[in-house]
Amino acid sequence: MIRKEYVEDLEKLKEEVQRMGELAKKSAKDAITALVQRDTKLASKIIKDNGIIDELEFDIENRCMKLLALQQPMAVDLRTIGTCMKIITDFDRISDLAGDIAEIVKRIADEPYVKPLIDIPRMSEISQGMIADCLKAFSEHDISALADFSARDDVIDALFDQVRRELITITIERPRGIANAGHLLFVALHLERIGDHACNIASRIIYMVTGEKKKLE
Repeated sequence: MIRKEYVEDLEKLKEEVQRMGELAKKSAKDAITALVQRDTKLASKIIKDNGIIDELEFDIENRCMKLLALQQPMAVDLRTIGTCMKIITDFDRISDLAGDIAEIVKRIADEPYVKPLIDIPRMSEISQGMIADCLKAFSEHDISALADFSARDDVIDALFDQVRRELITITIERPRGIANAGHLLFVALHLERIGDHACNIASRIIYMVTGEKKKLE
């Protein structure tokens, strides 16, 4: 009976982590949708829903501590619980960064953007794919889709550098657009950080599945 309860509790833990990851991914995706569509209502919803993710993180952490204290798991189970405790922090930061982007949307939705939104949505698309692959790898214990994460992160970094250079040039040529350019630069920076968090999550999942510590960046 005790073993059955342990297995059920461990499965419930993984389900809750999966749910938190899906919510964080949706927040990050919706933040860029709100930016592109100038949707302040969606931006407000993202900010409000951050509270749900925060509560979920607290609940998952408690579940992890309870399993560690009462069941003394070994081998892959121990790595799984440790991974859960680590990656929920990254999911929380992703949702926080999405909330920061949503706050920017609320500030500049009524302004003309100083540059077309081309590279920023591309950065978002790549990071969304990375988070989705992390969630699939976590669920299926199949890390094959994580092999190219460093290369994908390099693409995000290159796009960020391109956005930064373009916005600097724009502010030199049009000083009145400096505030708007600054906001867009922060959006790009937040997306670059989301890519970094996805790499952190992938590294932890690789360790969970293989026992091998591999830094992705």
